[in-house]
Amino acid sequence: MTNTVLAVKNLTKIYDGRRGKKTIAVDDISFSIRKNEVVGLLGPNGAGKTTTIKCICTLINPTKGTINVNGTDAVKNSRTVLQKVTAVLEGNRNIYWRLSVRENLEFFAGLQGIPARRVQNYIDQLIELFQLKEKEQTPARKLSRGMQQKLAVACALVKQTDILLLDEPTLGLDVEISHELRFALKEMAQQGERTIIVSSHDMSVVQDICERVIIINNGRIVTDDRVANLLRLFQASAYRFEIEGRLAEQQVKRLEERFEMLKVSGTDYHTEIEVDLEDGNQIYEIMDILKEGDSRIRSIARKDPNMEEIFLTIIKGSKQ
Repeated sequence: MTNTVLAVKNLTKIYDGRRGKKTIAVDDISFSIRKNEVVGLLGPNGAGKTTTIKCICTLINPTKGTINVNGTDAVKNSRTVLQKVTAVLEGNRNIYWRLSVRENLEFFAGLQGIPARRVQNYIDQLIELFQLKEKEQTPARKLSRGMQQKLAVACALVKQTDILLLDEPTLGLDVEISHELRFALKEMAQQGERTIIVSSHDMSVVQDICERVIIINNGRIVTDDRVANLLRLFQASAYRFEIEGRLAEQQVKRLEERFEMLKVSGTDYHTEIEVDLEDGNQIYEIMDILKEGDSRIRSIARKDPNMEEIFLTIIKGSKQ
């Protein structure tokens, strides 16, 4: 792959447990990421995504396989790789509590060998981007958790490494701060100046900023595709039915038995059915079930899917 900045090949990580029991956290996965690409790394809890990220940033060594960052072996040359990779793994814990916002940014730039005088303009840009201007002289310990989280990401950016790894950047934040951080990440992604890998359970973050997603389940890659392709693919199979009145319990039961990705909601006067169909002809099965109960259909329309629905569908499919 041209302009490859990260190449993971046959990565495997096995942990030794009690009584000789072994746990395969990552099971022979391979993928490549191009320069300035923004990629979401998704998976349910225990899927292996955090272990993968920790291997990439050399916090743990793989059991086997290779990781190359700009052609440098991450296992054999971890110090060199750490000059090219920055990670935010635990939110606000990778900042210094006694230093102010600006002092933190200057400190982390200095760790990368960047003189403070040379980075001041970029620090000003980061402070504006993450809406920290009013707090730039405030010690980090006095910031809210959300602002600490934003500062942690800004500190990772100020090091200006080739790759930025973000593990659950919006976890535990309130809606307003989460939206602000997502907006800042989206702006940063659109500038196309950094390769970014985002691991998140917040699918709106992934859909907003990522061009591509890699989905891992049980330590293996089950999907690697562009977000636009997945949205287009699943749009062809997602439907919404509007029904007058409430469905009979028997109708709902038959629908649930027949269709896995199904949501039925409504009131005594109105019912909505949202369903993903494997085959377009299945729409007639739904109509037959509705006809048997004398249900009157108000409308049938294609439904715009979102990343959360796509993720759940893919994960369910990978378990079969």
